[in-house]
Amino acid sequence: MEQKNIWNKYDSETIDKVNVLADSYRAFLDNGKTERECIDQTVEMIEDAGYISLAKAIEEGRKLSVGDKVYYVHMNKSIAMFQIGTKPLTEGMNILGAHIDSPRIDIKQNPLYEDREFAYLDAHYYGGIKKYQWVALPLALHGVVVKKDMSTVIVNIGEDEDDPVFFISDILVHLAQEQMAKPAGKAISGEALDLIVGNRPIAEEPAKEEEEGAEKSEKEKGGPARDAVKKAVLEILKEQYNIEEEDFLSAELEIVPAGKSREAGLDRSMILGYGQDDRVCAFTSLKAMLDLGITEKTVCCLLVDKEEVGSVGATGMNSLFFENTVAELMELCGSYSELDLRRCLQHSCMLSSDVSAAFDPLYAGCFEPKNSAYFGHGIVLNKFTGRGGKSGSNDANAEYVAHLRSIFEKEDVSFQTAELGKVDVGGGGTIAYILARYGMNVIDSGVPVLSMHAPWEATSKIDVYEAYRGYIAFASDADLY
Repeated sequence: MEQKNIWNKYDSETIDKVNVLADSYRAFLDNGKTERECIDQTVEMIEDAGYISLAKAIEEGRKLSVGDKVYYVHMNKSIAMFQIGTKPLTEGMNILGAHIDSPRIDIKQNPLYEDREFAYLDAHYYGGIKKYQWVALPLALHGVVVKKDMSTVIVNIGEDEDDPVFFISDILVHLAQEQMAKPAGKAISGEALDLIVGNRPIAEEPAKEEEEGAEKSEKEKGGPARDAVKKAVLEILKEQYNIEEEDFLSAELEIVPAGKSREAGLDRSMILGYGQDDRVCAFTSLKAMLDLGITEKTVCCLLVDKEEVGSVGATGMNSLFFENTVAELMELCGSYSELDLRRCLQHSCMLSSDVSAAFDPLYAGCFEPKNSAYFGHGIVLNKFTGRGGKSGSNDANAEYVAHLRSIFEKEDVSFQTAELGKVDVGGGGTIAYILARYGMNVIDSGVPVLSMHAPWEATSKIDVYEAYRGYIAFASDADLY
């Protein structure tokens, strides 16, 4: 089936809307380079739209009714938002689910050290990255440091024009014969991804005059003091952030590319920025949620952590926080029982809002052209992901795909279907299979991305817009499947 570029589908007035949405999305990217930052932005946006916290609703003993909007934040890294529909929850919800973590480099718990008068932060990469892409780039440091008194220091260094940036060094090409003879995956080792954070030694007190003939230390002779650069860095951390070295033990610090997302191409048709996997689908899902009217089915937007490392941990989709939150929601709606909870989850339908690999002509051999996602062709449906023989795949059933086709065609949403590369080449995972455990219908649906998992990823503005429209169409659907 031939799929067409949809840029000329819309008139100039609609293209203006495309650009307005893209500008809002770029601001979301720029201000949300970590999970916590995404949550902070999301809460601000939804509270402005009338959402209240589920905890507040429980505390006040209020009962929820049609049109009410509530949210629950889990450990500052995941969030579930609900808009109550006219139908009972036992008839299911329409769920938009995306993840807000992205590949990056994390700081270890005992990170600061000095080597040959360079101060470093020892690091461990997070998620699937090509390590060679992260060297010799301007990098920023984002995150939190939680002190023993439970006060929190927010760290964001490298984004303002007046901020310093950081970098990971690479060997010059003239000395890189051994490095360049290695496979790309081994050219840069994980332990070589340490962040350079300083080179200037601390200013030492002048040495006191000693008795004539007394032996002088290296410092007194004018030589470098031990760990003088590290000490200088610690002094800056203490003065500017009130952070001691031991505070790294309870810190979550992430190394990300420094700088803002940009319009790309002479025609400004694309967006280049960090973290578009999967914040492009998180933003469009959130925006769709905010722009909904009253719906028949309750609508949920779910933004979660840890997808890039297997959806593990307390804030990943494999935890029970979502199931527990739905139970609390049903209690406030006056209809909770264990059986009702199971019915609600099983009767729900979900778009696992996650990105797809866009066809790249420079690497055409990795793709099967008839079953690939293309820039400018609209939202993507991935019936299955997985690896090899569909291992680890959700594989949505044909009836559900037909149901979605009818929704999109009714609302004139342009969509395409794709797989993640050739059968024996590609593969990957999302959160789709986890929600499918409840017996609900789930399919991956999102935006095609070029250079996925690289420090800078690319998307098409028109695909971002069409995903937003597709999510609204899905969330508004009242037909039970």
